Amino acid sequence: MAIKTTFLVQTFTIKRKRLVPGDRELAPTEFGAMKKAEAMAGRMPGTAAIKVMADDETGELESVAILGQFGEIPDDFAESLEAA
Repeated sequence: MAIKTTFLVQTFTIKRKRLVPGDRELAPTEFGAMKKAEAMAGRMPGTAAIKVMADDETGELESVAILGQFGEIPDDFAESLEAA
């Protein structure tokens, strides 16, 4: 069982006056995810840098953490990650 750590940036857009998840982009490092999320926040309503730890063989999630958020993020975003 090998745990793999993935860093990504989740963008948020506004559709029908609601914040909804947009694109997800991979980042090579935690620092890279934070910098990319911060830079993209200037063009998007909101972004979040996320760290995902999962079993490389089974894909089973070990943990998900929000490293940083910029701009507007849905109130239930953190809860939705925990449920995933």
